Amino acid sequence: NDALQNGTQHRASTRVGVYAALGLSQGVLVCFLLYSGSGEDAGRTQAAPDMLDNKFHTPQSFFDTTPIGRIINRFSKDIYVIDEVLPSTVLMFLGTFFASVSTMIVIIFSTPIFALVIGPLALIYFFVQRFYVATSRQLKRLESVSRSPIYSHFSETITGTSVIRAYGRNTAFVLLSDMKVDENQKSYYPGIVSNRWLGVRIEFIGNCIVLFAALFAVIGKEKLSPGLVGLSVSVSSSAGHYVLNWMVRMTSDLESNIVAVERVKEYSETVTEAPWIVKDKQPPPDWPPKGNVEFIDYSVRYREGLDLVLRNISLEVKGGEKIGIVGRTGAGKSSMTLCLFRLLEAADGEIVIDEVKISEIGLHDLRSKLTIIPQEPVLFSGTLRMNLDPFEKYSDEEVWKVLELSHLKKFVSNQASKLELECSEGGENLSVGQRQLVCLARALLRKTRILVLDEATAAVDLETDNLIQSTIARS
Repeated sequence: NDALQNGTQHRASTRVGVYAALGLSQGVLVCFLLYSGSGEDAGRTQAAPDMLDNKFHTPQSFFDTTPIGRIINRFSKDIYVIDEVLPSTVLMFLGTFFASVSTMIVIIFSTPIFALVIGPLALIYFFVQRFYVATSRQLKRLESVSRSPIYSHFSETITGTSVIRAYGRNTAFVLLSDMKVDENQKSYYPGIVSNRWLGVRIEFIGNCIVLFAALFAVIGKEKLSPGLVGLSVSVSSSAGHYVLNWMVRMTSDLESNIVAVERVKEYSETVTEAPWIVKDKQPPPDWPPKGNVEFIDYSVRYREGLDLVLRNISLEVKGGEKIGIVGRTGAGKSSMTLCLFRLLEAADGEIVIDEVKISEIGLHDLRSKLTIIPQEPVLFSGTLRMNLDPFEKYSDEEVWKVLELSHLKKFVSNQASKLELECSEGGENLSVGQRQLVCLARALLRKTRILVLDEATAAVDLETDNLIQSTIARS
């Protein structure tokens, strides 16, 4: 009977109490981890909304110069790393750190002479980890940058699928995609190789810990009890091959993945447009009462450092007038509409609407009083009513009225779901002419005094063109 021989039946209540305390401590720590996990869920709601809010207020020039794949990359991979990878890495690092500290305490308590080699081994750990992190961080950054063209190419391919198939360019686009993936792998694969480089070296140092723990146990065998020797060797074995290795890995991964925070922070702090509302410069609620628009020596450029696209333009449009602007391609016709909505800011001069300088008021106060029908109609996934009245400001009677004015009432009435007709992404389930008429109905519903048409009938058939022209003439 081993219990009788080694005396473990003595102080049974004390031993049971220790095990009970350990179990209780484990339960408390599990509750703490669950709580920290819920805090992590709350914290992860900040990075993406902050960046999204900044992008909603970013000037148009940013989107003109930034590939869409780079933006998608920030909102997908980088946000995933911040929300999912970094929290688990931090928790793993803290767990392995405290486990490493407790392991070192146990080994030193068992074989005090082991303290002599902790310093040199820690120094080797430090230099290996620094060398790895310096390489890994740059590889991670290069991999993130080279991933953006893959997203851009995929997005462009999906958008132009019909054209690619029509011209038989499927193989060319597949090869182009493969080239971009290969370029990305040039940074991704070395990252895996560097990880294995780190693994070999920290495994070697871990084996050194086991070696020294066993060596010092043999040297001091006359002063140590067999139980302490066994404890020291078993603990050093687990520490060398798991705890310390994972602590170094987690430290390295933490520093490498923190690049995602840097990239998201960069896009969360880009220069934004003018304020949406300027409290002390808000126009009256009924502004503009007449709809007079005046350009005074107005000049504008698309970005700093580029040539002026409009130079010293001066003109006056009276309220109620229907004015057409004619010019060759690139003359600046669309640029004038961008200036009116302050998507481009003035390089010189002013635009005045009913004696109010638009450069002094908030963007929301300005744009909410203007309406534009673009050359390419824009519809969102959702119901027809949502596309006409996204903020639900108008009654069904008013919506039906503008559908009648835009010659869409018959079409919508024949649909089983009426105003709840589902529009697919981009309004693909409607013809181009119907989409343009929906945009016309949306413009009529807003009842603004200034309506801008940027070649609104250029992409529609003659019949739809006549409908739009007649509707505008009556309005």
